[in-house]
Amino acid sequence: MSVLVEQIGAVVGKQGLLTGADAKPWSTDWRKRYFGEALAVVRPSSTEEVSKVVRLCAQSGTAIVPQGGNTGLCGGATPDASGSQIVLSLSRMNRVRAIDTLNNTLTVEAGCVLTSVQQAAEAAGRLFPLSLAAEGTAQIGGNLSTNAGGTAVLRYGNTRELTLGLEVVLANGDVWDGLRGLRKDNTGYDMKHLFIGAEGSLGIITAAVMKLFPWPKARVTAIAALNDPQTALELLGYAQERLGSRLTGFELFSDLCLALVLKHYPASVPPLPSRYPQYVLIEISDLESEEGARASLEGMLAGALESGLILDAAVSQSLAQFKAMWALRDNVSEAQAHEGPNIKHDVTVPISRMAEFITVTDEALAKAFPGMRNVTFGHLGDGNLHYNVSPPEGVPHADFVRRTEEVNRVVHDSVARFNGSISAEHGLGQYKREEITRYKSPVEMQMMRAVKKALDPHGLMNPGKVL
Repeated sequence: MSVLVEQIGAVVGKQGLLTGADAKPWSTDWRKRYFGEALAVVRPSSTEEVSKVVRLCAQSGTAIVPQGGNTGLCGGATPDASGSQIVLSLSRMNRVRAIDTLNNTLTVEAGCVLTSVQQAAEAAGRLFPLSLAAEGTAQIGGNLSTNAGGTAVLRYGNTRELTLGLEVVLANGDVWDGLRGLRKDNTGYDMKHLFIGAEGSLGIITAAVMKLFPWPKARVTAIAALNDPQTALELLGYAQERLGSRLTGFELFSDLCLALVLKHYPASVPPLPSRYPQYVLIEISDLESEEGARASLEGMLAGALESGLILDAAVSQSLAQFKAMWALRDNVSEAQAHEGPNIKHDVTVPISRMAEFITVTDEALAKAFPGMRNVTFGHLGDGNLHYNVSPPEGVPHADFVRRTEEVNRVVHDSVARFNGSISAEHGLGQYKREEITRYKSPVEMQMMRAVKKALDPHGLMNPGKVL
Protein backbone atom coordinates (compact mmCIF):
# COMPACT_ATOMS: atom_id res chain seq x y z
CA MET A 1 0.00 0.00 0.00
CA SER A 2 1.35 3.42 -0.96
CA VAL A 3 2.20 6.06 1.63
CA LEU A 4 -0.61 8.28 0.30
CA VAL A 5 -3.22 5.53 0.67
CA GLU A 6 -2.04 4.87 4.22
CA GLN A 7 -2.33 8.58 5.02
CA ILE A 8 -5.82 8.73 3.53
CA GLY A 9 -6.81 5.61 5.47
CA ALA A 10 -5.81 7.34 8.68
CA VAL A 11 -8.25 10.13 7.80
CA VAL A 12 -11.30 8.16 6.65
CA GLY A 13 -10.86 4.87 8.55
CA LYS A 14 -11.48 1.33 7.32
CA GLN A 15 -15.06 2.05 6.27
CA GLY A 16 -13.91 4.89 4.10
CA LEU A 17 -11.21 3.17 2.08
CA LEU A 18 -11.45 0.52 -0.65
CA THR A 19 -8.53 -0.89 -2.64
CA GLY A 20 -7.82 -3.73 -5.04
CA ALA A 21 -10.79 -5.83 -6.12
CA ASP A 22 -13.09 -3.95 -3.71
CA ALA A 23 -12.54 -0.78 -5.75
CA LYS A 24 -13.46 -2.32 -9.12
CA PRO A 25 -17.21 -1.41 -9.13
CA TRP A 26 -16.32 2.28 -8.84
CA SER A 27 -14.01 2.14 -11.87
CA THR A 28 -16.64 1.43 -14.54
CA ASP A 29 -19.36 3.76 -15.76
CA TRP A 30 -23.07 2.88 -15.69
CA ARG A 31 -23.25 2.10 -19.43
CA LYS A 32 -20.14 -0.14 -19.29
CA ARG A 33 -18.48 2.02 -21.92
CA TYR A 34 -15.56 3.34 -19.85
CA PHE A 35 -13.23 1.23 -17.75
CA GLY A 36 -10.49 2.44 -15.46
CA GLU A 37 -8.44 1.44 -12.46
CA ALA A 38 -8.35 3.47 -9.26
CA LEU A 39 -5.46 3.68 -6.83
CA ALA A 40 -8.16 3.62 -4.17
CA VAL A 41 -11.80 4.50 -3.61
CA VAL A 42 -12.12 6.98 -0.77
CA ARG A 43 -15.45 7.41 1.01
CA PRO A 44 -15.19 10.29 3.50
CA SER A 45 -17.99 10.87 6.01
CA SER A 46 -17.66 14.63 6.48
CA THR A 47 -16.56 17.80 4.76
CA GLU A 48 -13.58 17.94 7.12
CA GLU A 49 -12.46 14.51 5.91
CA VAL A 50 -12.92 15.54 2.26
CA SER A 51 -10.77 18.59 2.91
CA LYS A 52 -7.99 16.54 4.50
CA VAL A 53 -8.04 13.97 1.69
CA VAL A 54 -7.92 16.66 -1.01
CA ARG A 55 -5.06 18.39 0.78
CA LEU A 56 -3.08 15.14 0.88
CA CYS A 57 -3.73 14.57 -2.82
CA ALA A 58 -2.71 18.12 -3.66
CA GLN A 59 0.57 17.72 -1.77
CA SER A 60 1.38 14.48 -3.60
CA GLY A 61 0.11 15.62 -7.03
CA THR A 62 -2.54 12.89 -7.12
CA ALA A 63 -5.62 13.37 -9.29
CA ILE A 64 -9.11 13.02 -7.82
CA VAL A 65 -12.22 11.75 -9.63
CA PRO A 66 -15.34 12.75 -7.66
CA GLN A 67 -18.21 10.28 -7.93
CA GLY A 68 -21.85 10.36 -6.87
CA GLY A 69 -24.31 7.59 -7.74
CA ASN A 70 -22.31 6.74 -10.89
CA THR A 71 -25.41 7.02 -13.08
CA GLY A 72 -23.84 9.39 -15.62
CA LEU A 73 -23.90 8.64 -19.33
CA CYS A 74 -20.73 10.40 -20.48
CA GLY A 75 -17.96 8.77 -18.43
CA GLY A 76 -17.58 11.81 -16.22
CA ALA A 77 -17.03 9.87 -12.99
CA THR A 78 -14.72 7.10 -14.23
CA PRO A 79 -10.97 7.09 -13.48
CA ASP A 80 -8.43 6.48 -16.20
CA ALA A 81 -6.54 3.20 -16.58
CA SER A 82 -3.30 4.37 -14.97
CA GLY A 83 -4.16 3.15 -11.47
CA SER A 84 -2.85 6.45 -10.11
CA GLN A 85 -6.12 8.36 -9.53
CA ILE A 86 -8.25 8.49 -6.40
CA VAL A 87 -12.00 7.99 -6.80
CA LEU A 88 -13.67 10.12 -4.15
CA SER A 89 -17.18 8.83 -3.46
CA LEU A 90 -19.55 11.07 -1.51
CA SER A 91 -21.95 8.20 -0.72
CA ARG A 92 -21.35 8.28 3.06
CA MET A 93 -22.13 12.00 3.20
CA ASN A 94 -25.88 11.47 2.98
CA ARG A 95 -27.39 13.60 5.72
CA VAL A 96 -30.11 16.22 5.53
CA ARG A 97 -28.58 18.98 7.62
CA ALA A 98 -31.57 21.30 7.88
CA ILE A 99 -35.04 22.05 6.56
CA ASP A 100 -36.45 25.56 6.84
CA THR A 101 -40.12 25.51 5.86
CA LEU A 102 -40.55 29.26 6.27
CA ASN A 103 -37.60 29.95 3.99
CA ASN A 104 -38.59 26.98 1.79
CA THR A 105 -35.07 25.55 1.77
CA LEU A 106 -33.37 22.26 2.46
CA THR A 107 -29.67 21.88 3.26
CA VAL A 108 -28.39 18.49 2.19
CA GLU A 109 -25.07 16.72 1.79
CA ALA A 110 -23.86 15.74 -1.65
CA GLY A 111 -24.17 11.97 -1.14
CA CYS A 112 -27.92 12.06 -0.48
CA VAL A 113 -29.80 9.97 -3.06
CA LEU A 114 -32.28 12.14 -4.94
CA THR A 115 -35.26 10.06 -3.81
CA SER A 116 -34.21 10.62 -0.18
CA VAL A 117 -34.10 14.38 -0.77
CA GLN A 118 -37.61 14.26 -2.25
CA GLN A 119 -38.86 12.20 0.71
CA ALA A 120 -37.30 14.52 3.28
CA ALA A 121 -39.01 17.48 1.66
CA GLU A 122 -42.34 15.62 1.52
CA ALA A 123 -42.10 14.73 5.21
CA ALA A 124 -41.87 18.46 5.92
CA GLY A 125 -44.90 19.18 3.72
CA ARG A 126 -42.82 20.55 0.88
CA LEU A 127 -41.91 19.57 -2.67
CA PHE A 128 -38.41 19.18 -4.05
CA PRO A 129 -39.27 19.02 -7.75
CA LEU A 130 -36.12 17.62 -9.36
CA SER A 131 -37.18 14.27 -10.82
CA LEU A 132 -35.49 11.92 -13.27
CA ALA A 133 -35.43 8.24 -14.17
CA ALA A 134 -32.31 7.47 -12.10
CA GLU A 135 -33.56 9.26 -8.97
CA GLY A 136 -33.40 6.08 -6.86
CA THR A 137 -29.62 5.89 -7.38
CA ALA A 138 -28.43 9.34 -8.48
CA GLN A 139 -27.01 11.55 -5.75
CA ILE A 140 -27.67 15.25 -5.36
CA GLY A 141 -23.96 16.04 -5.74
CA GLY A 142 -23.96 14.41 -9.15
CA ASN A 143 -27.16 16.22 -10.07
CA LEU A 144 -25.46 19.50 -9.17
CA SER A 145 -22.25 18.61 -10.97
CA THR A 146 -24.10 17.88 -14.22
CA ASN A 147 -26.83 20.51 -13.75
CA ALA A 148 -29.45 17.78 -14.12
CA GLY A 149 -32.76 18.66 -15.73
CA GLY A 150 -35.36 15.93 -15.56
CA THR A 151 -39.08 16.05 -16.14
CA ALA A 152 -40.20 19.17 -14.26
CA VAL A 153 -37.91 21.82 -15.76
CA LEU A 154 -40.84 23.38 -17.59
CA ARG A 155 -42.30 24.61 -14.30
CA TYR A 156 -39.46 24.59 -11.76
CA GLY A 157 -36.24 24.91 -13.76
CA ASN A 158 -33.15 22.69 -13.78
CA THR A 159 -30.81 21.99 -10.87
CA ARG A 160 -29.02 25.32 -11.26
CA GLU A 161 -32.28 27.18 -10.80
CA LEU A 162 -33.12 25.11 -7.72
CA THR A 163 -29.84 25.90 -5.95
CA LEU A 164 -29.33 28.78 -3.53
CA GLY A 165 -25.99 27.90 -1.93
CA LEU A 166 -23.10 25.45 -1.99
CA GLU A 167 -20.33 24.12 0.20
CA VAL A 168 -17.27 23.20 -1.88
CA VAL A 169 -13.85 21.76 -1.15
CA LEU A 170 -11.40 23.48 -3.48
CA ALA A 171 -8.45 21.89 -5.25
CA ASN A 172 -6.00 22.85 -2.47
CA GLY A 173 -8.24 21.49 0.29
CA ASP A 174 -9.74 24.81 1.39
CA VAL A 175 -13.46 24.77 2.16
CA TRP A 176 -15.72 27.43 0.70
CA ASP A 177 -18.83 27.77 2.86
CA GLY A 178 -21.43 29.28 0.56
CA LEU A 179 -24.44 27.65 2.24
CA ARG A 180 -26.66 30.70 2.15
CA GLY A 181 -30.38 30.33 1.63
CA LEU A 182 -30.80 33.74 0.02
CA ARG A 183 -32.86 34.63 -3.06
CA LYS A 184 -30.96 37.91 -3.38
CA ASP A 185 -27.23 38.39 -2.82
CA ASN A 186 -25.64 40.93 -5.13
CA THR A 187 -22.17 41.05 -3.57
CA GLY A 188 -20.01 40.21 -6.54
CA TYR A 189 -19.54 37.06 -8.59
CA ASP A 190 -22.08 34.33 -7.86
CA MET A 191 -19.46 31.64 -7.35
CA LYS A 192 -21.83 28.70 -6.98
CA HIS A 193 -22.63 28.79 -10.67
CA LEU A 194 -19.02 27.94 -11.52
CA PHE A 195 -19.32 24.58 -9.77
CA ILE A 196 -22.83 23.64 -10.91
CA GLY A 197 -22.43 21.75 -14.18
CA ALA A 198 -18.61 21.61 -13.87
CA GLU A 199 -18.59 17.81 -13.30
CA GLY A 200 -16.17 18.06 -10.39
CA SER A 201 -13.48 19.61 -12.56
CA LEU A 202 -13.16 22.76 -10.41
CA GLY A 203 -13.80 21.44 -6.91
CA ILE A 204 -15.87 18.96 -4.92
CA ILE A 205 -19.41 19.92 -3.92
CA THR A 206 -20.05 18.57 -0.42
CA ALA A 207 -23.40 20.17 0.47
CA ALA A 208 -26.05 22.46 -0.96
CA VAL A 209 -29.00 24.64 -0.04
CA MET A 210 -31.88 23.75 -2.35
CA LYS A 211 -35.23 25.43 -2.97
CA LEU A 212 -38.46 23.85 -1.78
CA PHE A 213 -42.02 24.52 -2.91
CA PRO A 214 -45.50 24.04 -1.45
CA TRP A 215 -46.65 20.44 -1.69
CA PRO A 216 -49.25 20.19 -4.48
CA LYS A 217 -52.64 18.88 -3.48
CA ALA A 218 -53.09 17.32 -6.89
CA ARG A 219 -50.95 15.84 -9.65
CA VAL A 220 -52.70 14.56 -12.76
CA THR A 221 -51.27 13.20 -16.00
CA ALA A 222 -52.58 12.52 -19.47
CA ILE A 223 -51.21 10.85 -22.56
CA ALA A 224 -52.35 12.36 -25.84
CA ALA A 225 -51.81 10.94 -29.31
CA LEU A 226 -50.91 13.02 -32.33
CA ASN A 227 -49.44 12.77 -35.79
CA ASP A 228 -46.11 14.54 -35.58
CA PRO A 229 -43.77 16.67 -33.42
CA GLN A 230 -44.95 19.91 -35.04
CA THR A 231 -48.47 19.24 -33.78
CA ALA A 232 -46.96 18.49 -30.36
CA LEU A 233 -45.42 21.98 -30.35
CA GLU A 234 -48.79 23.50 -31.23
CA LEU A 235 -50.37 21.49 -28.41
CA LEU A 236 -47.69 22.79 -26.01
CA GLY A 237 -48.63 26.38 -26.78
CA TYR A 238 -52.33 25.54 -26.51
CA ALA A 239 -51.79 23.88 -23.13
CA GLN A 240 -49.68 26.75 -21.79
CA GLU A 241 -52.40 29.25 -22.67
CA ARG A 242 -55.11 27.24 -20.90
CA LEU A 243 -53.25 25.70 -17.98
CA GLY A 244 -50.71 28.40 -17.18
CA SER A 245 -48.27 27.68 -14.35
CA ARG A 246 -50.04 24.44 -13.46
CA LEU A 247 -48.37 22.81 -16.47
CA THR A 248 -45.50 20.88 -14.90
CA GLY A 249 -44.32 18.40 -17.53
CA PHE A 250 -44.67 18.01 -21.28
CA GLU A 251 -42.85 14.94 -22.60
CA LEU A 252 -42.67 13.72 -26.19
CA PHE A 253 -42.12 10.09 -27.21
CA SER A 254 -42.62 8.19 -30.45
CA ASP A 255 -44.49 4.97 -31.14
CA LEU A 256 -41.13 3.20 -31.50
CA CYS A 257 -40.35 4.24 -27.92
CA LEU A 258 -43.68 2.85 -26.77
CA ALA A 259 -43.10 -0.39 -28.69
CA LEU A 260 -39.76 -0.94 -26.96
CA VAL A 261 -41.26 -0.34 -23.51
CA LEU A 262 -44.16 -2.74 -24.17
CA LYS A 263 -41.67 -5.35 -25.45
CA HIS A 264 -39.21 -5.21 -22.58
CA TYR A 265 -41.66 -4.38 -19.77
CA PRO A 266 -44.45 -6.92 -20.40
CA ALA A 267 -46.52 -5.66 -17.47
CA SER A 268 -46.92 -2.31 -19.24
CA VAL A 269 -50.29 -1.51 -20.78
CA PRO A 270 -50.78 0.61 -23.94
CA PRO A 271 -52.24 3.97 -22.91
CA LEU A 272 -54.85 4.07 -25.69
CA PRO A 273 -56.90 1.49 -27.64
CA SER A 274 -55.09 2.29 -30.91
CA ARG A 275 -51.49 3.13 -31.79
CA TYR A 276 -50.37 6.49 -33.18
CA PRO A 277 -47.15 8.00 -34.56
CA GLN A 278 -46.39 10.27 -31.57
CA TYR A 279 -47.47 10.79 -27.97
CA VAL A 280 -47.08 13.47 -25.35
CA LEU A 281 -47.29 12.93 -21.63
CA ILE A 282 -48.71 15.98 -19.88
CA GLU A 283 -48.59 16.58 -16.15
CA ILE A 284 -50.26 19.36 -14.21
CA SER A 285 -50.05 20.05 -10.50
CA ASP A 286 -52.45 22.15 -8.48
CA LEU A 287 -52.54 23.66 -4.99
CA GLU A 288 -56.35 23.55 -4.93
CA SER A 289 -57.93 20.14 -5.56
CA GLU A 290 -57.51 17.00 -7.63
CA GLU A 291 -61.02 17.38 -9.01
CA GLY A 292 -60.24 20.88 -10.24
CA ALA A 293 -56.92 19.82 -11.74
CA ARG A 294 -58.46 16.88 -13.59
CA ALA A 295 -61.32 19.04 -14.87
CA SER A 296 -58.85 21.62 -16.19
CA LEU A 297 -56.74 19.00 -17.94
CA GLU A 298 -59.77 17.24 -19.41
CA GLY A 299 -61.17 20.56 -20.61
CA MET A 300 -57.91 21.46 -22.33
CA LEU A 301 -57.73 18.06 -24.02
CA ALA A 302 -61.36 18.25 -25.13
CA GLY A 303 -60.64 21.54 -26.84
CA ALA A 304 -57.49 20.12 -28.45
CA LEU A 305 -59.44 17.11 -29.71
CA GLU A 306 -62.19 19.28 -31.14
CA SER A 307 -59.69 21.52 -32.91
CA GLY A 308 -57.87 18.52 -34.41
CA LEU A 309 -54.62 18.98 -32.49
CA ILE A 310 -54.79 15.52 -30.94
CA LEU A 311 -56.21 12.20 -32.11
CA ASP A 312 -57.06 10.66 -28.73
CA ALA A 313 -56.18 11.04 -25.06
CA ALA A 314 -56.44 9.36 -21.67
CA VAL A 315 -56.32 11.09 -18.28
CA SER A 316 -55.11 9.38 -15.10
CA GLN A 317 -57.93 8.60 -12.68
CA SER A 318 -55.83 7.22 -9.82
CA LEU A 319 -52.33 7.22 -8.39
CA ALA A 320 -51.72 3.83 -10.01
CA GLN A 321 -52.65 5.18 -13.43
CA PHE A 322 -50.52 8.28 -12.81
CA LYS A 323 -47.48 6.09 -12.10
CA ALA A 324 -48.22 3.74 -15.01
CA MET A 325 -48.31 6.64 -17.48
CA TRP A 326 -45.02 8.01 -16.22
CA ALA A 327 -43.47 4.53 -16.37
CA LEU A 328 -44.18 4.37 -20.10
CA ARG A 329 -42.06 7.47 -20.55
CA ASP A 330 -39.43 6.82 -17.86
CA ASN A 331 -38.67 3.30 -19.06
CA VAL A 332 -37.83 4.27 -22.65
CA SER A 333 -34.08 4.55 -22.06
CA GLU A 334 -33.87 1.26 -20.16
CA ALA A 335 -36.01 -0.49 -22.77
CA GLN A 336 -33.67 0.67 -25.52
CA ALA A 337 -30.71 -0.58 -23.47
CA HIS A 338 -32.38 -4.00 -23.21
CA GLU A 339 -32.80 -3.96 -26.99
CA GLY A 340 -29.04 -3.56 -27.38
CA PRO A 341 -26.26 -0.96 -27.56
CA ASN A 342 -27.21 2.34 -29.14
CA ILE A 343 -25.82 5.78 -29.79
CA LYS A 344 -27.19 8.33 -27.35
CA HIS A 345 -27.62 12.05 -27.88
CA ASP A 346 -28.69 14.54 -25.24
CA VAL A 347 -29.31 17.71 -27.22
CA THR A 348 -31.25 20.91 -26.95
CA VAL A 349 -32.49 23.37 -29.56
CA PRO A 350 -34.89 26.32 -29.34
CA ILE A 351 -38.32 24.91 -28.52
CA SER A 352 -39.87 26.55 -31.56
CA ARG A 353 -37.49 24.66 -33.87
CA MET A 354 -37.70 21.24 -32.25
CA ALA A 355 -39.99 19.68 -34.86
CA GLU A 356 -37.92 21.06 -37.73
CA PHE A 357 -34.76 19.72 -36.12
CA ILE A 358 -36.24 16.23 -35.84
CA THR A 359 -37.35 16.24 -39.49
CA VAL A 360 -34.06 17.54 -40.87
CA THR A 361 -31.89 15.27 -38.72
CA ASP A 362 -34.01 12.19 -39.39
CA GLU A 363 -33.58 12.78 -43.12
CA ALA A 364 -29.82 13.32 -42.82
CA LEU A 365 -29.35 10.14 -40.81
CA ALA A 366 -31.58 8.09 -43.12
CA LYS A 367 -29.46 9.18 -46.06
CA ALA A 368 -26.16 8.44 -44.32
CA PHE A 369 -27.25 5.25 -42.53
CA PRO A 370 -30.21 3.65 -44.33
CA GLY A 371 -32.53 1.67 -42.08
CA MET A 372 -31.32 3.12 -38.79
CA ARG A 373 -34.02 3.57 -36.12
CA ASN A 374 -34.45 6.78 -34.13
CA VAL A 375 -35.67 6.33 -30.59
CA THR A 376 -36.69 9.94 -30.11
CA PHE A 377 -38.06 11.19 -26.79
CA GLY A 378 -37.54 13.96 -24.32
CA HIS A 379 -38.57 17.10 -22.56
CA LEU A 380 -40.35 19.00 -25.30
CA GLY A 381 -41.42 21.72 -22.88
CA ASP A 382 -37.81 22.86 -22.38
CA GLY A 383 -36.33 21.93 -25.77
CA ASN A 384 -34.29 18.93 -24.55
CA LEU A 385 -34.40 15.88 -26.79
CA HIS A 386 -32.90 12.44 -26.21
CA TYR A 387 -32.23 11.66 -29.84
CA ASN A 388 -31.00 8.07 -29.60
CA VAL A 389 -30.08 5.99 -32.64
CA SER A 390 -30.40 2.20 -32.88
CA PRO A 391 -29.02 0.09 -35.74
CA PRO A 392 -31.11 -1.19 -38.62
CA GLU A 393 -32.85 -4.51 -38.12
CA GLY A 394 -30.38 -7.35 -38.64
CA VAL A 395 -27.24 -5.22 -38.27
CA PRO A 396 -25.10 -6.27 -35.28
CA HIS A 397 -25.28 -3.61 -32.60
CA ALA A 398 -21.52 -3.70 -32.05
CA ASP A 399 -20.86 -2.98 -35.73
CA PHE A 400 -23.22 -0.01 -35.64
CA VAL A 401 -21.80 1.41 -32.40
CA ARG A 402 -18.37 1.45 -34.03
CA ARG A 403 -19.78 4.16 -36.28
CA THR A 404 -20.59 6.39 -33.30
CA GLU A 405 -18.29 9.18 -34.42
CA GLU A 406 -19.92 9.32 -37.86
CA VAL A 407 -23.43 9.34 -36.39
CA ASN A 408 -22.46 11.97 -33.85
CA ARG A 409 -21.12 14.22 -36.56
CA VAL A 410 -24.43 14.16 -38.44
CA VAL A 411 -26.49 14.81 -35.30
CA HIS A 412 -24.23 17.38 -33.70
CA ASP A 413 -23.70 19.33 -36.91
CA SER A 414 -27.48 19.51 -37.21
CA VAL A 415 -27.74 20.72 -33.62
CA ALA A 416 -25.23 23.47 -34.40
CA ARG A 417 -27.20 24.56 -37.47
CA PHE A 418 -30.21 25.04 -35.23
CA ASN A 419 -28.15 27.05 -32.71
CA GLY A 420 -28.48 24.33 -30.08
CA SER A 421 -26.24 22.47 -27.63
CA ILE A 422 -24.82 18.95 -27.88
CA SER A 423 -25.33 18.43 -24.14
CA ALA A 424 -28.51 19.51 -22.42
CA GLU A 425 -28.38 17.72 -19.06
CA HIS A 426 -25.88 14.85 -19.12
CA GLY A 427 -22.68 16.89 -19.24
CA LEU A 428 -19.57 16.37 -21.36
CA GLY A 429 -17.53 13.93 -19.29
CA GLN A 430 -14.91 12.25 -21.48
CA TYR A 431 -17.43 11.24 -24.13
CA LYS A 432 -17.91 14.76 -25.51
CA ARG A 433 -14.73 16.40 -24.25
CA GLU A 434 -13.12 16.65 -27.68
CA GLU A 435 -16.41 17.00 -29.55
CA ILE A 436 -17.30 20.25 -27.78
CA THR A 437 -14.27 22.02 -29.27
CA ARG A 438 -15.97 21.81 -32.69
CA TYR A 439 -19.00 23.74 -31.49
CA LYS A 440 -17.80 26.25 -28.90
CA SER A 441 -15.89 29.31 -30.09
CA PRO A 442 -12.16 29.60 -29.32
CA VAL A 443 -12.98 32.58 -27.10
CA GLU A 444 -15.45 30.54 -25.02
CA MET A 445 -13.04 27.60 -24.72
CA GLN A 446 -10.29 29.96 -23.59
CA MET A 447 -12.54 31.45 -20.90
CA MET A 448 -13.32 27.94 -19.63
CA ARG A 449 -9.63 27.03 -19.54
CA ALA A 450 -8.84 30.25 -17.67
CA VAL A 451 -11.39 29.41 -14.98
CA LYS A 452 -10.00 25.87 -14.72
CA LYS A 453 -6.44 27.20 -14.38
CA ALA A 454 -7.45 29.67 -11.69
CA LEU A 455 -9.28 27.17 -9.49
CA ASP A 456 -7.30 24.02 -10.28
CA PRO A 457 -3.83 25.18 -11.36
CA HIS A 458 -2.30 21.70 -11.22
CA GLY A 459 -5.15 19.96 -13.06
CA LEU A 460 -5.92 17.46 -10.29
CA MET A 461 -9.72 17.83 -10.23
CA ASN A 462 -11.28 15.17 -12.48
CA PRO A 463 -8.67 15.47 -15.23
CA GLY A 464 -9.63 14.46 -18.74
CA LYS A 465 -13.26 15.48 -18.25
CA VAL A 466 -14.98 18.58 -19.72
CA LEU A 467 -11.64 20.06 -20.86
